[in-house]
Amino acid sequence: MAVGILEVNLISGKGLKRSDFLGKIDPYVEIQYKGQTRKSSVVTDGGRNPTWNEKLKWRAEFPGSGTDYKLIIKVMDHDTFSADDFIGEATVYVKELLEMGVEQGKMELRPTKYNVVDSDLSFVGEITIGLSYSVMQEKGMEGEEFGGWKHSQF
Repeated sequence: MAVGILEVNLISGKGLKRSDFLGKIDPYVEIQYKGQTRKSSVVTDGGRNPTWNEKLKWRAEFPGSGTDYKLIIKVMDHDTFSADDFIGEATVYVKELLEMGVEQGKMELRPTKYNVVDSDLSFVGEITIGLSYSVMQEKGMEGEEFGGWKHSQF
């Protein structure tokens, strides 16, 4: 099993649906991978076409437990005085990216547009992200600490 870093380069959104009839939207993104969630900053001046240019990272094992190698990208509208509104979500499957990353040590996918859909699967905009996976170098056991004790070869 290889352990590495899965990195999402969250670039922008385009044509995102307004969640409120009045006013503008303040979008942010929550990305979930195998139970780990990362959250972007809120874009207050981008409206329906926000730009984030942020990198979000996860520790990822391949092959790991389970078979659910996907990112769930939820686009939300930040509201100051009420609960945040769900705009839509996109699903990105990353199994092939991880496989290639394990084989080559690193794999990168150029920024790609993904459709954002709401709960009834109707189109509500798009989001652009880039992806990469880099295998972490395995360290030898010599000098490694385990529970306060150092492991040596003697």
